[in-house]
Amino acid sequence: MILLALLSAPLPAADIYLLESEDGTISFTDVPAHSGYTLFLPDDPPPDVSQINLHSFPQLDDFDALFLRAERRYGVRAELLKAICVAESGMRPEVVSQAGAVGLMQLMPATARSLAVADPRDPAQAIDGGARYMARLLRQLGDLPRAVAAYNAGPAAVERYNGIPPFPETLDYVPKVLDIYEYFRSERPLDRNALE
Repeated sequence: MILLALLSAPLPAADIYLLESEDGTISFTDVPAHSGYTLFLPDDPPPDVSQINLHSFPQLDDFDALFLRAERRYGVRAELLKAICVAESGMRPEVVSQAGAVGLMQLMPATARSLAVADPRDPAQAIDGGARYMARLLRQLGDLPRAVAAYNAGPAAVERYNGIPPFPETLDYVPKVLDIYEYFRSERPLDRNALE
């Protein structure tokens, strides 16, 4: 009985460390091998669909033309890009995460450099770079849930685990982004005629 209680007791949370390589690959570990790792402190979890409105996200529709242009250029649905922005930055171009990700699409500095995004706080550059990155992840990983997981945890983690990595933040992030994407597709689709 005591053994059963010990086995069912929650394990203490371990610190997670992050390392971003020059090519933008992100690695996570609970045992950092050197001082190049930084402590990863996840930001607020993505919102529930019921929380997505103009009151909660005053800039919710401000960047729709940029999402639509990126969709035309890279073939990534504008509603998906918008869902990522809601989850990543709350549609705030100036936000910087505790891990150092910047702007609407929350690009890490090395990822931004690899995508030739000079200023990730600039909505046009951030959305263009984030769309290019998402298009690459979709081609590389072959399906939407894996690509969304890779946007959050890095493609190396998705490949290492052969699927969605078992990181609590990523396990929360993927279904939330997919729910927000479906909400935008079915309830608030972007007006593609606006760019005609």
